[in-house]
Amino acid sequence: MEIDTIALETLAGQMSDRILPEADEAAAAFRLFFTIVARLRAPDGCPWDLAQTPMSIRGNIIEEAYELAEAITENDSAHIKEENGDLYLLATMVGYMSQQEGRYHVAEALREAARKLIRRHPHVFGDSTADSPEQVVEQWNDIKERIEGRRKKDSLLDEVHRHLPPLEKAYKIQKKAAKAGFDWQKREDIWLKLAEEMEELKTAAAGAEPASPDAKDANSPGTDSAGAERPDRKASFAAGAPIANPDALEEEFGDLLFTVINAARLYGIDPTIALHRSNEKFSRRFRHVEARMKARHLAMSPENMAQMDEFWDEAKRAEGQHHQHELLISFWRRHFHVSNRLFLCPLYPEYSCCAARDL
Repeated sequence: MEIDTIALETLAGQMSDRILPEADEAAAAFRLFFTIVARLRAPDGCPWDLAQTPMSIRGNIIEEAYELAEAITENDSAHIKEENGDLYLLATMVGYMSQQEGRYHVAEALREAARKLIRRHPHVFGDSTADSPEQVVEQWNDIKERIEGRRKKDSLLDEVHRHLPPLEKAYKIQKKAAKAGFDWQKREDIWLKLAEEMEELKTAAAGAEPASPDAKDANSPGTDSAGAERPDRKASFAAGAPIANPDALEEEFGDLLFTVINAARLYGIDPTIALHRSNEKFSRRFRHVEARMKARHLAMSPENMAQMDEFWDEAKRAEGQHHQHELLISFWRRHFHVSNRLFLCPLYPEYSCCAARDL
């Protein structure tokens, strides 16, 4: 398909009056962007940029993708714009590096992506019909196999890339299996499965054979309650006794993690994003502990675990108060008039000053 021969007005369709000016503006911005990236890679450019390769910035690409996802989760437009630009930068850098190496030109990659979009959307750019997202996906897969010549997979799971990180791979495997109807009939049943896997893990950790499927689950009487006193974390630093059967323990840990990922899927949660948020939360709190310990001239060591615990709880309380404050500010913004950073709340006048400061 000679995509350059297709009139842009045809591709833009009924919204061409709006789409084409936006495309011109984006094209001008990309021209500027590409020029800067190319200059950074020129002989008189930046030493750091010149030292990079597609291999060296793989980690940056993953990190920036997660940061963009986090910004989207936060629904912070300024942050989304910034992280979106950072991801554009890395994609453009990889393209230009490949162009310098003679692999392909950036323009070729963009044109090929455009051809693929047109080819796989015949219901938009052709005569096909697809009235639902499910029909679009079915048509998409048919085009990949029938027109693009991709070999039909022997198994649905063959569609999951084998080099994906384990967490993402588990999530995609489970989604593929569920698509074929191999799924829990009631998502609430996953909690019983989690309890079963936890019990088998504890048994393996004790060096015994895994418990039978009809063994009591982790929620049975005699197990720790949700309000149980926190274990002595200072003692846990010294934990390191040999495990009788490390292979069995590793397998049971894997089963538990796989089930947790499945539970997230059943409740519409992307486990990668959820884990990224938890990583960020832990990092914020740990940095708070480090700063407070440094201010007290105390070492980060097992002997000071009680003090570190106190600062950890302090960080948790501060985050909770901050979250409640943000919810309150959001409520005020929606329901009351805000002008020139001044705020008057007829119901809670005592909060007006802090709201004016934070808006």
